[in-house]
Amino acid sequence: MLNFIYYPISGVLWFWHKVFSFVLDPASGLTWALAIIFLVFTVRILLVKPAVSQMRSMRRTQEFQPKMRELQKKHAGNQQKLMEEVRAAQKEMGVNPLSSCLPVLVQFPLFLGLFHVLRSFNRTGSHVGELGMSVEQTRNTPNYFFGVQDVQSFLDARLFGAPLSGFISQKPESYAAFSPEGIAPDFTKMNIMVIIVPLMLASAVIMHFTARMSMDRTKRKQDANPAKKNDDPRAAQMQMQMDMMQKMMVWIMPIMYLTGGFLWQIGLALYMFANNLWTLLQQKILFAKMDREEEEEKEAKLAAKRTSAPRVGARPENPKKRKK
Repeated sequence: MLNFIYYPISGVLWFWHKVFSFVLDPASGLTWALAIIFLVFTVRILLVKPAVSQMRSMRRTQEFQPKMRELQKKHAGNQQKLMEEVRAAQKEMGVNPLSSCLPVLVQFPLFLGLFHVLRSFNRTGSHVGELGMSVEQTRNTPNYFFGVQDVQSFLDARLFGAPLSGFISQKPESYAAFSPEGIAPDFTKMNIMVIIVPLMLASAVIMHFTARMSMDRTKRKQDANPAKKNDDPRAAQMQMQMDMMQKMMVWIMPIMYLTGGFLWQIGLALYMFANNLWTLLQQKILFAKMDREEEEEKEAKLAAKRTSAPRVGARPENPKKRKK
């Protein structure tokens, strides 16, 4: 049912594995790890433009709030008229509520898709994506874009001594598929933990600092515009609630991430680390870009005011006298 997600993800992963196989051993854990990392880069490059649009839309949404409160007061008893005026004002100011959702909506199915594709390399267990196959069957069953040879290459690959689709809660009886039939597994749960735990801790720290960067930027803007922050009691209360939620997200999201880590494969933990690191660096760059754009807009508005203002010492024109 979700093949429209699984096939593109496996296709991009297959492509990068073939690219790195020209210079590295195709069965090397490093080759497969680089393929996963470049899968992240491929997706995130495609999402750069939507991310820029998201930030601009969020900025315009904040600028739109005074207008929104004005319209709510004006059309308090007419909900239909209010919605029409709000849509017209949003269009005029370039506010698009849906644009802020696109990057998140795209990444979530990609995450689930990669989770499934990596699990589907080993189908000897009874977990999601595993069909209870024998070792011989699972090592000779294609996995979406990957043929039998690719499946065996992935299962035999080791990153610091552990298979890339191994996960902490994996049952030892499913370890057998990671080696040719008749050969005992050459790793333990500890090998898996030694890789996943540091990756997860690093990802959680990156998530924390990404959220803190956003929170600190919001606070700086509030401190720079105290009048706007306190012009409406209801707006001030809503802002306090948003500030509290941001402070909670700084800690809650990393903790939630850590609690689910025992279900994730090494490849997925690697994906999340690369994805979170990209998010941190991208956010830093885009925040600097948005700050420059805001300063340029302020300068343009000041310049427009200076141009339209009367010259010092000049008498203001009287439209009635000019008409006579």
